[in-house]
Amino acid sequence: MLDVTVIEDAEAAAVSLDPVRARLLAELAAGPASAAMLAGRVGLPRQKVNYHLKTLERHGLVELAGERRKGNVTERLMRATAASYVISPQALAAVQPDPDRFRDQLSARWLLALGARLVRDVGSLLTGAAKARKRLATYALDGEVTFASAADRAAFVEELTAGVSALIRKYHDGEAEGGRPHRIVVAVHPEVRPEAGTGPEAGTGPVEAPAGPEATH
Repeated sequence: MLDVTVIEDAEAAAVSLDPVRARLLAELAAGPASAAMLAGRVGLPRQKVNYHLKTLERHGLVELAGERRKGNVTERLMRATAASYVISPQALAAVQPDPDRFRDQLSARWLLALGARLVRDVGSLLTGAAKARKRLATYALDGEVTFASAADRAAFVEELTAGVSALIRKYHDGEAEGGRPHRIVVAVHPEVRPEAGTGPEAGTGPVEAPAGPEATH
């Protein structure tokens, strides 16, 4: 079972968003089960559960884990193909966000468009790497910083922008024979803490815009 997989097909995305099927996916991510076992957990007749399982299987969201005999019946044990799923913007190709339509480093919506492109591109790369049975070379950095003031945040963003831009200038070689371009995305945004309530202090409401450019490349 994969830790996470990206759903690129529109029909598969629609199937996964059905509340009953989403519940079945969650149950099967915890371990293999048959339609009869799942029927008791989700409160549906076995026949209906079996119908939903066949639909999920047809779209590659669940797979056969094994079979077992129970009396005169052979039960199919199914399992989820991944522990979690992410729906790619490719599933809504006609209306997917396009960060190239505009560029605004202070726009949260532009940041969201960049994030959507990241999910789409990495999902496509993962699919290709899996078919080629090759590993995909990626890197990610995740951290947290608490700023004492908006001025400190602006200064941090300015230094981050300068540092990353300097590294890009140092290592970028657009004329390298056989070189492969890589996408770099750096983002700064408030932490979301819904348990603390709402408002700027909780990170769930609007916050003042940074005084400097947002660190997104």
